[in-house]
Amino acid sequence: MPKIFNTLDKLKPVYDKIYDIVLFICKLFLIADICITIFAVAGRYIPFIPFQAWSEEVVLTLMAYMSVLSAALAIRRDSHIRMTAFDRFLSPKLILILDILSDISIFILAYVMITVGWKYANLIGSRGFYTSMPNVSRRWMYFPVPLAGVAMLVFEVEVFYNHIKSIWTGKVKTTTSEVSSL
Repeated sequence: MPKIFNTLDKLKPVYDKIYDIVLFICKLFLIADICITIFAVAGRYIPFIPFQAWSEEVVLTLMAYMSVLSAALAIRRDSHIRMTAFDRFLSPKLILILDILSDISIFILAYVMITVGWKYANLIGSRGFYTSMPNVSRRWMYFPVPLAGVAMLVFEVEVFYNHIKSIWTGKVKTTTSEVSSL
């Protein structure tokens, strides 16, 4: 195995840490969503708790962050929904080629999310404000898109590296998680 793989394999703890940080952020957003939703619902039915108009927009914004960041996390764990019904009929080498094609598509999607999402966040988002919070720019509502693009790009680099490494080492994962030679 080339020395470069040994060197690059040392970056795995960095990816683990980034994954843990993003997962922690998603957990915080989920807790905040639950707490704000409980507070908002209680404010509708319990007279001494004032209803907060901002709660719905904040919950929706946090949910947007949570959903796109958790989708980026799924890239690293290879836990996205995907068609595997025909994998048992295909050779492991063909599956690897299709996985690499999928990696390239995800790189393109991440690039589009970063560039277009950044433009939307800065152009459209900066022109609007939350209805219930007129001092807060809608930029925060559009910002999850480029943020998720960056997270996707980071995690996809590792996935792509693992696919390339499996070509060089001659070992390919099969659908039953065994290792076989190319």
